[in-house]
Amino acid sequence: MNTRKFLPLFATVALAGLTLTGCSSIVDKIQPEKTHEFASTQDLVRDWDQTVQWLPADSSRIKIREASAGGPAILAATTDTDLDPARCAETERQSAPAYSDVWSPTDVYVDRIFACGDWAVIKTDGGWYGWTPNDPDEKAVSPAK
Repeated sequence: MNTRKFLPLFATVALAGLTLTGCSSIVDKIQPEKTHEFASTQDLVRDWDQTVQWLPADSSRIKIREASAGGPAILAATTDTDLDPARCAETERQSAPAYSDVWSPTDVYVDRIFACGDWAVIKTDGGWYGWTPNDPDEKAVSPAK
C-alpha cells in the first residue's frame, strides 16, 4: 500500500476534525479579529462579553470589530441621543482606532473627541463611533473611570 496517496486524505480529515471540534485557539491565531452586530443596546448587553457604558440605551444597528482575545475594538451605533455627561467629557483627541471597517467613518482624525472611560467617541451623521483603548490622558478627563 502506498501511504503517499493517503497523506492528503489524512491531512484533510485532521483539519476537518479540528474545525468541527471548535478549536477556537487555532481559529483565533489564523483570524485575530472578530466582528459582531447587534440590533439594540439590550442585545449587546445580553450577548457581548464586554461593556460599553457610554452607549445610549436607545442605540440600534450596533457594529463592532475587535481583537479575538479582547482589547482593541471599534464600535458604531445609530441613535439620536446625546452622550451622558456623567460618563463622557469632551477633550482633545490624542488616540486613534486600531481597526477600521467598511462601516467606519472616513474621518476619525478630528480635533476633539468625547472621553468615555476607556473609549474615545466621536459624533457621526447617524449616531456615535468609538474606539478603545484611548490615550491615558483622554481617559484621565473622563468622568467615568
